[in-house]
Amino acid sequence: MSTLQQLFEEVTTKKAESVVQMAVSGSNRKYYRLQSGDETLVGVIGTSKEENTAFIEMTKHFTRKGLPVPKFKAASDDNLHYLQEDLGDVLLFDYIKKGRLTRVFSSHEKEMLHKTMEFLPKFQVIGAQGFDFSICYPLPKFNKRSVLWDLNYFKYCFLKPSGLDFQENRLEDDFDKLADALLCVPCDTFMYRDFQSRNVMIKDDELYFIDYQGGRQGPVYYDVASFLWQARAQYGTKLREELLKTYLKSLKKYMDFDEQEFRTNLKLFVLFRLLQVLGAYGYRGYFEKKPHFLKSIPFAMGNLRELMSSSDFSAFPYLGQVLGELSELKQYKEVDLDRPLVVTMYSFSYKKGIPNDASGNGGGFVFDCRAVNNPGKHERFYKLTGLDEPVIQFLEEDGEILKFIRNSLSLIEASVKRYMERKFTNLMVCYGCTGGQHRSVYASQRVAKHLNEKFGIEVHLIHREQNIEQIYARKEVEKQV
Repeated sequence: MSTLQQLFEEVTTKKAESVVQMAVSGSNRKYYRLQSGDETLVGVIGTSKEENTAFIEMTKHFTRKGLPVPKFKAASDDNLHYLQEDLGDVLLFDYIKKGRLTRVFSSHEKEMLHKTMEFLPKFQVIGAQGFDFSICYPLPKFNKRSVLWDLNYFKYCFLKPSGLDFQENRLEDDFDKLADALLCVPCDTFMYRDFQSRNVMIKDDELYFIDYQGGRQGPVYYDVASFLWQARAQYGTKLREELLKTYLKSLKKYMDFDEQEFRTNLKLFVLFRLLQVLGAYGYRGYFEKKPHFLKSIPFAMGNLRELMSSSDFSAFPYLGQVLGELSELKQYKEVDLDRPLVVTMYSFSYKKGIPNDASGNGGGFVFDCRAVNNPGKHERFYKLTGLDEPVIQFLEEDGEILKFIRNSLSLIEASVKRYMERKFTNLMVCYGCTGGQHRSVYASQRVAKHLNEKFGIEVHLIHREQNIEQIYARKEVEKQV
């Protein structure tokens, strides 16, 4: 720590008044915010001189190329300690939180996602120009050895701990074939390797790229797969396709390519990336006991199931068979009996479709509020929602919505009781109306609060069309159920 403080004083000519450790990442590096008055820098302590050197040299190169990365400030003689520009605390992953939770991304969230995908080709192509890839760690180039490392990472850290019985020699044969297929594409650009929304920061509405120290010379497909199929991003098929089109349009400014061929190659890299990610989750979760990574496994498995059902991987028949069996294992499909019940409550517009059930259980109750007297037909309520007092007063004085809620609650409460008795962990309840603005918002808000107060269960309330999310935390209540 004293080394970082010395570096801070050398750079700023001031002594650090405070040194605060920042949130840990998936790596062993430690981050600190050093501050003196209004001046702050981020200090990093790494365990690998080679990895730190790669980051420092990449940062210097990208800065010279005019790419948005944190400015390098200073490093110790052994490069185990260094200082960089402080970009704040806003990750793109956090910026799009409401969209991730509701699966309905606001225009601002989408704008930033499109901006990221539009810039990625520039980073990959311009970033590679004049770059000395020999400084990359642990390898200077995407090659068969690196592919097999990641595939075996998946095999040893995720597949084997799963308990699934498989023939290792047949799997290795398909690993070889997949590696050969991945290496049959152009490989002369900068491959970020871990390009995802947690590694993009936002400061003053501008994007900055971070944590690229694992990058190397490699194909563009890998970064696209990493970003668009990030496990917990929850972009969905439609938004993912829109973002891919933005990327392809931007990429055409820097290179010629056949779009159909690009999409075919991309699917192979999506498969490869998902296997690498599962290996990482297995290692970080099962072996390092970090719960955050275990929580991401169901999302990654959902992406894998979707990919396997929509793509042809007949060239790797045994790998496909193993992945199919893996995705059907109990631990990835059945509920965790140690977890309490969580009710997910939606309000929605029928015009935009019934919400999807993110738990994978196929949905639950859907109640149609459209028969109830509609405040939306009155001009004075056009800009209001079921959370606003004038609308609430209209609905309660009219009375139809209250009878509707009582009738629906008789069904919901019966299920909640049985779900709690049987140790189920997920129940989904949706209230829909024409615009998802007045009646459904009022009903879901009232029912969510009621269930939380009566049963003490955690309720995730999502007003989808309003892009509002609220959590009623689990609490102890008197046994009355």
